[in-house]
Amino acid sequence: MKPAFWARRAHKWIALVVGVQALLWMISGLYMTSISIDIIHGDHLAHTRAKPLSAASAFLSPDQLRARYPQLSEFRLKRFMQREVYELRQGERLSLVDAISGDPISPLDEATASALAVSLYQGKAPIASVELLHEAPSEVKTRPVPLWRVAFADDNETALYLSPQTGELLAKRHDLWRWFDFLWMFHIMDYQERSDVNNNLLRIASGLGLIFALSGVWLLLYSFSRRRPA
Repeated sequence: MKPAFWARRAHKWIALVVGVQALLWMISGLYMTSISIDIIHGDHLAHTRAKPLSAASAFLSPDQLRARYPQLSEFRLKRFMQREVYELRQGERLSLVDAISGDPISPLDEATASALAVSLYQGKAPIASVELLHEAPSEVKTRPVPLWRVAFADDNETALYLSPQTGELLAKRHDLWRWFDFLWMFHIMDYQERSDVNNNLLRIASGLGLIFALSGVWLLLYSFSRRRPA
C-alpha cells in the first residue's frame, strides 16, 4: 500500500485518540489565560501586609527569652492582631509568645483563629464555618497540619487556612482557584497529585499529537505534489 494510505489512517486514528485531550488543553489553556493569576491566587481576598511595629521599649530581651525558653534556637519580633509577639523556634516547633509578658499565645484557639481570619479577609461575608483540621484536604495537601480552616459565606466559597502555631496565612482558596486546579489536572494529565508535569501519560499524548501534526503536514504536501497543471 502507498505511504499516503498509511499516513491518512494514522492521521485519522490519532485524531480520535488525542482529539479529546487536545480540546481539554485548549479549554484549560483558555481559562488559565483569561483570569489573572493574582485573582487565582486570591490576592484580592485577604491581605497579608505587615504592619509597622510599635515604638514600645518594654519588649523582652533576647536573654530573657532564652532564660524562659531554654530550647530557643531563633526568634523574630512581629505584629500579630494589634500587638507585638515573638515567633520562637525551639527545635522543629514554632510558637508565638507575647513580646512584653512572654506568655504563650499559640496554639491558637477557635476564637482567635476566627478573629484573625476576619482581620485578614477583604470581603464582607460572615464566617460560615471554622474547623481545626488534622488531615489536610486536597486543595492544601502540601501544607503542614494541623491547620485552621475558616470558611466565609460568600459567592466564591472563600476559605482561609491558618497555622495554629504561628498565625500565618497558609493558603487562600475559592471557587475560581478550585476550577483552575481542576482544569490544571486535565492540562498536565496528572489525575492523582495534579503536580507532575513530567508524567508518562503527558509524554505519550504529546508524542501522539506531534505525530498527528507531522502526518497532517505530510498529507498536505503530498496533495500539492499530486496536482497537475491543466
